[in-house]
Amino acid sequence: MVAQVSELKPRKAFTVWDTGKASAADFLNIALSGGDEWTMIAPDKKHESFKGDAVLSNGQIAAVLHKQDSAVVVHGRGSAGFVARYRLRLLTAGGEPATRLERMTLVENSRSGACLEASFKTAKGTEITGRFRLKRGDVCIQVEPGTGAGKLRVECPGRFVVLPDFFADDITLDATRLPLSTVELPSENFILHLISNGHALALCVFENRQQDIKVTLSGEGGHRQVTGSEIGFEGKKVWVALLEDLHIWHTRDLKAEETGKVVPLDWKMPFPAQWRVDFSRPNDLTDSWEMLLQEKQGGAYIKPSWLGGGEDTIPANRSRWNTVLGRYPYPCWSDPDRQGFLQPLKSKVLQFAGPVVVYPINRVKTTPLDAYTVVDVMRNTLGVGPCEHILDLEGQKAQYRGRATCSVRDELTPIYTDNKQKQLRAKIDKTLDEGLTFVKHIRGRITRYIEFGQKMRQYLAEQKQAHPELAEFIGELYMLTQDIDVRLAARGDKIKTEHHFA
Repeated sequence: MVAQVSELKPRKAFTVWDTGKASAADFLNIALSGGDEWTMIAPDKKHESFKGDAVLSNGQIAAVLHKQDSAVVVHGRGSAGFVARYRLRLLTAGGEPATRLERMTLVENSRSGACLEASFKTAKGTEITGRFRLKRGDVCIQVEPGTGAGKLRVECPGRFVVLPDFFADDITLDATRLPLSTVELPSENFILHLISNGHALALCVFENRQQDIKVTLSGEGGHRQVTGSEIGFEGKKVWVALLEDLHIWHTRDLKAEETGKVVPLDWKMPFPAQWRVDFSRPNDLTDSWEMLLQEKQGGAYIKPSWLGGGEDTIPANRSRWNTVLGRYPYPCWSDPDRQGFLQPLKSKVLQFAGPVVVYPINRVKTTPLDAYTVVDVMRNTLGVGPCEHILDLEGQKAQYRGRATCSVRDELTPIYTDNKQKQLRAKIDKTLDEGLTFVKHIRGRITRYIEFGQKMRQYLAEQKQAHPELAEFIGELYMLTQDIDVRLAARGDKIKTEHHFA
């Protein structure tokens, strides 16, 4: 039976089945390939009552609701057939989970997709209903809350969870580093679960931004895992996408002795894309970089940009410079064969240690049409308009940010050297205005970081009193936020406001 699975060719058209009786998951590959006697429900036909289990498949993913279960099981099409990847369970607003299926009805059914409405009961008898929709050619299950549904629990065990950030560093959680059984994370419309030993990603996208996400953990030591996440509906939809490919994400633990050295990864990107590389720092923070792409051996590198500003070209030696690190070699890249490499920075200012995580965040021109990235799912679920708003949340793309001070200096120095101030006064005024706009923009970001640190320290002080058993862990977090003021004090006399230039 196992040997036959890899030879099966699952249906690619959208199909809905009633199994007629409770079925074992082992039979899913046979059924989805047309080798079982399940009852196929014809398009445009509703189905008021299922005799057995409900199965929805579009050839890429399959959603199964067993009559004897209380969660929708989502399967992906792996190299050896369909494999269960995660479970979707409805919760009440208070966190009480569905424990028993009461009824399920096919309320939508067409060649473009179908929707299953299910009603559950909790252990206390509370009714929870929701709708689970799958579209043709999509990789998402859309979950819409009904009566009593306050949260969605996505059950998908794995070591890492990532909150992607498009303008700063990601928040990357390593379960082996967290002693808590639950963690609340700031809601930013999406959370990414890295699952299935590198072969699948579960990306949750949601319209709600008012509540934190609750992440649950279990296990001991190196075997600790994130067991799932709980997302509040607030009356709005939640989408859970399954991104699959061999080695669609990768992790490697960096050792101290590898600092400054070239480290070949035991990984090749499965398809061209903009791959995000999250380095761990000794203080458990994350430092995020974009992996460089090389078209020909010994040639220059391309640094993809998802802000719509084109691509940057990096020389073959990967040499870069900024005011913090000085001159340094860019720390992550791939060769023309898509083989990945790292070179942890050798710097007193920034050190990398511990796990590195790599995943696809956005497309490039050569990304295959059937490959999905994080930004693809965002656009397909929230829509282009809301997605662009999220990507431009801090005005990074649409808002005019002026001109960097070093560029202003380089523009004005030759003018003043040649004593052409009078002839080029209009140009000087415009350049100075651009520089002032830039200073205001940067100063505004600094101010927001300072305010964030102050609010966070106040919150941590309150939590330390409420949870004295977590005093040591909270103390570490407090020191991290206090570092904002330490760094500000060290450079305070150099950080000018717009009043110095007006």
